[in-house]
Amino acid sequence: MTQETILEHTDGNWFGEDVATFGDRLAAARNAAGMTQGQFARRLGVKLTTVKGWEDDVSEPRANKLQMMAGLLNVSIGWLLIGEGEGVEPVSEEEAVPGLEAILVEMRDLRTDLKLKLDQMARLEKKLRLKLKDIG
Repeated sequence: MTQETILEHTDGNWFGEDVATFGDRLAAARNAAGMTQGQFARRLGVKLTTVKGWEDDVSEPRANKLQMMAGLLNVSIGWLLIGEGEGVEPVSEEEAVPGLEAILVEMRDLRTDLKLKLDQMARLEKKLRLKLKDIG
């Protein structure tokens, strides 16, 4: 479904219960709280990839994390799960277009991802050197 179709289908309200997913509501609440994915992950005590999985609707949080995130984001668990209850206001069509702040947040998140991958690569390189040293 294209963004245009979604906007037509929901009269500009992408939180329409027939369109928005758990991940959509989580991302909207996190953004409304002014947190990056990295900040949110740290406050919940989970990995950044875990938060991304939730927001991309690839995975779902356990009940204890769901309760913590609802508290952190000042929304109800019901709203996060099914869009009913206390949540955040719908985003207007003008606000849905990413501005400079959204681009900066995305760049920060990407920088964090790159740093994690570089750290992982350094650990693997160290393991490889040790294995090569044992062989030689």
